[in-house]
Amino acid sequence: MALEIAKQQYTGKIREITLGKGAKAVKVGGETAYPFYLFEGQMPNPPKIALQVWDIKPEEWAAAAIEPFKDVAGDPVAWAKKCIDVYKADLVALQLVSTDPNGMNRGADEAATTVKKVADAIDCPLIVWGVNNVEKDMEVLRKVAEVCEGKSLIIGPVTEGNYKQIGATAIGYQHTVIASTPIDINLAKQLNILLGNLGVSDERLIVDPTTGGLGYGLEYTFSVIERLRMAALTQQDDKLQFPIVCNLAEEVWKTKEAKTGDDAKLGNANKRGILMESITAVTLLMAGADILIMRHPESMERVRNIIKELLG
Repeated sequence: MALEIAKQQYTGKIREITLGKGAKAVKVGGETAYPFYLFEGQMPNPPKIALQVWDIKPEEWAAAAIEPFKDVAGDPVAWAKKCIDVYKADLVALQLVSTDPNGMNRGADEAATTVKKVADAIDCPLIVWGVNNVEKDMEVLRKVAEVCEGKSLIIGPVTEGNYKQIGATAIGYQHTVIASTPIDINLAKQLNILLGNLGVSDERLIVDPTTGGLGYGLEYTFSVIERLRMAALTQQDDKLQFPIVCNLAEEVWKTKEAKTGDDAKLGNANKRGILMESITAVTLLMAGADILIMRHPESMERVRNIIKELLG
């Protein structure tokens, strides 16, 4: 008698959302089973990878991370185009580092001008990421949304402290919102409800549960994303049935291990950082991430190959 493998019954489905516009728009979500459980359900849209771009030249990046972009670092337009034309990223994630009040503190108008130039130069979806300062992000992202009307940006992080202002602006100018909460399923659900009550469409909302890097809270992030997927797929919680984005680049490459040079115990610095980012990314995919924001093109390619193998 043949062995019959028990299968999980799913009653929910992750919403399928289109990011960007035109021929290079991408679809995320749509899963009807746990990540890569193709024997139990469908995963119609493979996870997508965005390469990270800064709006200023990084001064403290690890040598391995800056090497692929040393000819374009400091020029966000050229940098974004290289991510698409050379490394074939699915999306670009523009980090508005220069707007940090504890750093250069650039104004909203200047930041919006930079975003508009990048958005005009590329034909793939553009994620615009603030500095996680409630007041500054509210000012900057609202201006970005206005200046880039109709560009179908994906803007965030949108938090409980600024969701009304940024959410309303995103609705008016037709952008997708990244709902960001600090690694807590209940807070994630509450913010999704608040944005829905505000009028943000279910088709213009993705979730950022906050990401920890390898050795720095990754297991906690995995647990929360796993619980988000369980509630969405097996408990029919429609307030959690949204695609998930993980901005892991920052968390991995800011660690001591990623920045330390060649070491007798830690080994080759270039390989170490790339492997740390790759392992973090694959772990998040296993939890349920739909979009990964990464930094190194080699890490991206490693993860892409694993996605292809898992999807057969």
